Amino acid sequence: MSNAHSKLNVSDFFALIKLIKPRYLYLVLGTVLGAIAVGLQLLVPMLAKDLLNHIPQGVNFHLLLMVGILFVFSIVLGALSGSFLGFFGEDVVYRLRERLWSKALSLSIPYLDNHQSGQIASRITNDSMQVKNLLADSLPRMATSLLQLVGALILMLLMDWKMTAIMFITIPLILLILLPIFRLSSAVARKRQDALATLNGNISEVLNNVRLVKSSTAAKVEQTNGSKHMRKLYQLGIKEAIYDSVIGPTTGVMMLALIVAVLAYGIYRISLGSMTTGTLMAFLMYMVQLIVPFTTLGQFVTEVAKASGATTKIQELLNVTEEDTNSGLNVNVANKSLTMDDVSFSYDTGPEVLHNVSFTANANEVVAFVGPSGSGKTTIFSLIERFYQPTSGGISLGDNNLNDVNLTHWRNQLGLVGQSANIMSGSIRYNLTYGLNKPATDEDLWQALELASAKEFVAAMPDQLDTYIGENGTNISGGQRQRLTIARAFVRDPKILMLDEATASLDPESEQMVQTALNKLMHKRTTLVIAHRINTIIDADKIYFIENGRISGSGNHSYLLKHHPLYRQYFENQIKKAIRLFRFLNNAIRFIINIIIIMKAQLSLDLFLFPRFYRYCMWNRPGNPISTKMVEYRF
Repeated sequence: MSNAHSKLNVSDFFALIKLIKPRYLYLVLGTVLGAIAVGLQLLVPMLAKDLLNHIPQGVNFHLLLMVGILFVFSIVLGALSGSFLGFFGEDVVYRLRERLWSKALSLSIPYLDNHQSGQIASRITNDSMQVKNLLADSLPRMATSLLQLVGALILMLLMDWKMTAIMFITIPLILLILLPIFRLSSAVARKRQDALATLNGNISEVLNNVRLVKSSTAAKVEQTNGSKHMRKLYQLGIKEAIYDSVIGPTTGVMMLALIVAVLAYGIYRISLGSMTTGTLMAFLMYMVQLIVPFTTLGQFVTEVAKASGATTKIQELLNVTEEDTNSGLNVNVANKSLTMDDVSFSYDTGPEVLHNVSFTANANEVVAFVGPSGSGKTTIFSLIERFYQPTSGGISLGDNNLNDVNLTHWRNQLGLVGQSANIMSGSIRYNLTYGLNKPATDEDLWQALELASAKEFVAAMPDQLDTYIGENGTNISGGQRQRLTIARAFVRDPKILMLDEATASLDPESEQMVQTALNKLMHKRTTLVIAHRINTIIDADKIYFIENGRISGSGNHSYLLKHHPLYRQYFENQIKKAIRLFRFLNNAIRFIINIIIIMKAQLSLDLFLFPRFYRYCMWNRPGNPISTKMVEYRF
């Protein structure tokens, strides 16, 4: 572990506090009231000394009342101090979490790709709490404890310097003995913070992909992985518990031994007549008051260690470069072409995934991208959305470089419908208006649902627009989720529509409904399409075939069929699959029809024969007087 992580950087810590601008008035009031409460507690032994020394002459009720009043005021002021410090602590953690949450939402996609979401969540929840504990709890308690310690030692020195000298000799020895344990406890506390952040990251990742875990029957694998992280956390917790358990009893025993030694020496001094009983009792009361500061000192060292790691991690997160969503031009996309000019791109220091890609999407055109998986189609979309920056080349909107356009204004004019059909937990209304920067009435929402072929199933739900949808839309079908994302795009009314294999994971019936809705959405709108099925983009104005990160061919469907062998092969393979599927379905339908015909014929025969067979049996029963020929005739 680096030295920077082993000690609290005071300047960084207070720079962090200054950044969030908490309500310092609460801290000042809490600390001042706490100091006054401690001062009153320091006066109690002095009054008790006089009270005890006057007991042979009778109880001094005036002093007794004063002691009682001091106790009451000390309790009241201590409670007020704790309340104000509690308010200050909650204010600190609230403001810090708000700041961290805002930071997390403004982080760039490359950073988020390389860091577990659970670790970022740990910065917001656990690490902010450590900072709050140090600032609003440990630091004020340490301040009042130091005041109590210094005040008690001064008053003890004024009462009897000889007995106080024993304290000055033994207390440093106690601290010297406990110092190695404090250091070990601090190191374990920092490691535990790191382990907890790793565990949070692992839990978050697994729960976000729980369907994959279950479908892959990987529950035991994740159980093992989680158990490893939990065991590490458990072992560190055991070490921390051992060190804490050693510090507490050791401090207590040493303080008790010191009290016994002081008590014995005090009794000896009383026997010599050089000390009064009241002075000895006051001295012992001050020693008892010293136990709290020493206990607080041990806890403070641990809290500093935890806050040290937390502060470092929070500062690292806050220092990450954010997406710039404020600067830039507000450019209206309408009637402007989108051009990618000689763009190459690589993720971090990896190999290039796009090589000299160039294309133009004119206003209201449908431009499609087709090619093998992993050829770079989705990367092109990511560059257009400015999740990443090209390694070389550039993207322009009309006469403007896309990087000169305000990022928020640009993304507000885009509408993405992807194959994953991302849905947030919340109501249907919340999902339809998610991120919308303009008002939308219920009429607007129902119209969007109707255009997306989703009105019927939403209207059938108990709460309709207010129906709650679980995380990732788990309580509705895939086709319904996709149609809701299309309805959301209708509500946004984007200038540029981006379709990323929007029908790839749907069944044929859902695909047909979704494709119908998409056709409505694409009408008179610049549309960029990543397609897996070529039949969905046959009518596109331009089709670009992406192969190994390069555009190997472009044109309309007819042109590519004639001049691009791989495109033609893709199309023919899909046609063959469609033909095979059609033949299979045709044969299945023929088989079912034949079965129905046979069953119907059999049913008709049974209906014809059964009544006659029944009458035949009745006519030929024993004792029937009618002749057999008549029965045969009737039959």
